[in-house]
Amino acid sequence: MPHAAAALRLLRQAGIPLGVVTNQSGVARNLFSMTALELVNARVEELLGPFDVWAVCPHRQTDLCLCRKPLPGLVQRAAAALGVRPRHCVVIGDIGRDVEAAAAAGARGILVPTAETLPDEVLAAREVAPDLLSAVGRVLG
Repeated sequence: MPHAAAALRLLRQAGIPLGVVTNQSGVARNLFSMTALELVNARVEELLGPFDVWAVCPHRQTDLCLCRKPLPGLVQRAAAALGVRPRHCVVIGDIGRDVEAAAAAGARGILVPTAETLPDEVLAAREVAPDLLSAVGRVLG
């Protein structure tokens, strides 16, 4: 994501705790292991700095778990790990499931469309920012 490092730096300078909420059904489908995923996450932190929480759903869509986005479980888990209520959280994502999970948990969702974002997801989103830095600007107010 363009400007991710700068956006995260601004949030950290403002004292905002950061988390990642991510569906990773490749684990359940044996495309990669949790160990491999943890290595990727560690590399992300090497490149972008530390995150205060990683909330991962390793389930398939057909597993009907409560943590898989667009359900609220991951956002709720991340908020609990940060010691805040979901309503005090902002989820910035690039697909409809991200902002739907935020809404389901009572958090604010900001969609930052990419080439993968469907037009209907943009239309359905309550809040859309043209890029990550703009989304962070909205968060910082």
